[in-house]
Order: sequence, then C-alpha cells, then structure tokens
Amino acid sequence: QVQLVESGGGLVQPGGSLRLSCTASGRQLNINLMGWFRQAAGKQRELVAIITEGGAANYKDSVKGRFTISRDNAKNTVYLQMNSLKPEDTTLYYCYVLNGNSVYWGQGTQVTVSS
Repeated sequence: QVQLVESGGGLVQPGGSLRLSCTASGRQLNINLMGWFRQAAGKQRELVAIITEGGAANYKDSVKGRFTISRDNAKNTVYLQMNSLKPEDTTLYYCYVLNGNSVYWGQGTQVTVSS
C-alpha cells in the first residue's frame, strides 16, 4: 500500500505561481511514473504532466512552457511548478503514482487562480 500526501495548493492571482508537492510513502516502493492530473466539476480527469523515474516528462499542451514537473527519487516526491497561472487552471489537482503495476491517487489539492 502506498500513501500520498499532497501540499502546495491555494489561491493566487492570474500570472502568479504555485508549487505543488506530493510525497509517497509505504513499504517496498517501486515507483515508475509520477505525475499530476486535474479534474474540474463535471469533467473527466485529465493529465497535466507526468515524469518517468529517469526524468523524461510529458505535458498537456496548454501548460507547456508554464508548468514544470520534477521529482526527487530519493525522497519519493514529485513537484509541479506552475508559473503564469491562468483562471482556466483553477480546479482540483491530483497526484498520480504508478508503483509496480498499481496506480495510486492523492487526495487532491485545490488551485484557484483569481483576482
């Protein structure tokens, strides 16, 4: 079993920045992929960014150049640096971890971009 603890969400003005963090803990961790998804009310959860153990990353087109995903394998932690935030980035963000063949989700952290 893997536990995920997220932090870093909040309220920010348009053009501002936030950094999300997600730390995984548990026995016999064997984490392959780590990433972030987001889900607005009434919509499907969508990929924001994902990163392999080796550091290869992929991003949703609308966040390319604004968001940067990174991870610290020694700390089992994934980060999402979000710059130039827009009101349309407002929603719940979920941490995603692929540990072996099992998927785990964080509890969700709210990001609100508003003036």
